Amino acid sequence: METKTAFAPLLTIKRGVTNIDFYKKAFGAVENWRLNNDDGTMHVAEFMIDGAIFHLHEMMPKSPAKVSPEIFNTSTVTIGLFTADVHGVFNQAIAAGATIISPVTDYEYGYRQGELKDLFGHHWVIQCHIPASPDWKG
Repeated sequence: METKTAFAPLLTIKRGVTNIDFYKKAFGAVENWRLNNDDGTMHVAEFMIDGAIFHLHEMMPKSPAKVSPEIFNTSTVTIGLFTADVHGVFNQAIAAGATIISPVTDYEYGYRQGELKDLFGHHWVIQCHIPASPDWKG
């Protein structure tokens, strides 16, 4: 099996969550596997969006490095999701319950992007490359 370099973010969510279908509805993510706790809550799950893997993991008291965004009332990282259909994916995520941080906008440096917050407080930038403005001096 060929190995290539890739990022696989681990998104921490609060303990006791049972419904993580937001990611399926918002981004068309496929759930590869899930480990549940004895009470039916989610412990860890692996998702894939067009071949890109990410994980959800419940916040654990003995893992202080893994905290849910609600602890700081903000996300500590922003996940960039590149897609050919920025408007479509962005609108699908909003329809699934995400909150708009900034609407989809074309930027002179050659990106179309919009930022949103998912149901668990994680920030996402839905984006694609577009031609940069000829006036851009980057």
